[in-house]
Amino acid sequence: MGLLERIRKQWFLAAIVLAITFAYLQPSVGMHGGPLKPEFTITYVAVSTIFLNSGLSLKTEELASALMHIKLHTFVQIFTLGFFPTAMWFILKLLALTSINPWLLKGLQTVGCMPPPVSSAVILTKAVGGNEAAAIFNSAFGSFLGIVVTPPLLLLFLGSSSSVPFSSIFSQLFMTVVIPLILGQILRRYSKDWLERKKPPFGVISSCVLLMIIYSTFCDTFSSPKIDLDTFSLIIIVLLIFFLQLSFMFLTFIISTRKKSGFTAADTVAIMFCSTHKSLTLGIPLLKIVFSGYEHLSLISVPLLIYHPTQILLGGLLVGTMKSWMITRQKALKLSRQTKIPV
Repeated sequence: MGLLERIRKQWFLAAIVLAITFAYLQPSVGMHGGPLKPEFTITYVAVSTIFLNSGLSLKTEELASALMHIKLHTFVQIFTLGFFPTAMWFILKLLALTSINPWLLKGLQTVGCMPPPVSSAVILTKAVGGNEAAAIFNSAFGSFLGIVVTPPLLLLFLGSSSSVPFSSIFSQLFMTVVIPLILGQILRRYSKDWLERKKPPFGVISSCVLLMIIYSTFCDTFSSPKIDLDTFSLIIIVLLIFFLQLSFMFLTFIISTRKKSGFTAADTVAIMFCSTHKSLTLGIPLLKIVFSGYEHLSLISVPLLIYHPTQILLGGLLVGTMKSWMITRQKALKLSRQTKIPV
């Protein structure tokens, strides 16, 4: 079983490499406006599939229980839309003293202000075996919250403001997140016995959708027009993004695994991904709205275009490690409980 599991993990990593390679060779196929029409197939079909899949696979009682996990939700949302952008502001104050392109630094600040994604955090949490219900709630709620909170955060940290079409973005999220999730729960209610007997490959479906998102994201990245950007600044920004993601993931891991935190191992997995991931799907439209007419909008967008695929790649690489850690932690907890039972 261990060997088969390792082969499966290696297959997924190989598939990620292939998806990026194809995107590099033919970015026009999966780019925005290309033959695959990702503005429809990814934005609507892929995201809807993720939440329909989650609605079918999640037990209703687990989802209801997750809604009441107020402490976890509060931690994730405060970290994502409070601590993250504030910490980024302090870091960038120091980096402003260097020769890094200032518009790229502004772009890093916009990354900090972005809401969590409605897809990657859920898929990765599910792949590890973490608290998927909590990941779904925080991804969906964080996205809705971000529509309201992100523009004022950008105004606070960067001094830019604009009217945001809340109704259109809210309706898109409702169509691609809420409705598929509810539909999945309704279908599960009437096919519960069949689902438990047949056990459809929900994990494989989620992985395939994630590969589609990776492919489309990199197609957009590789097809972006050449930007007047010095190589030094770009390399530093890429390294900074890797460092910041790993640092914030490690910080959330440390905080959520303290004995007094009250979080389970499954909760920690959801917290790590939901607190540190940022939405490209919502982020790019918000940037285009808030920074409409800005000459340097393309430069400001670069860090988010780098951050999004990086979080998916790092998350994919950490799946095996986090799964092993969670299993070990759960076994240790079970053993400690057994030893406390009087004979």
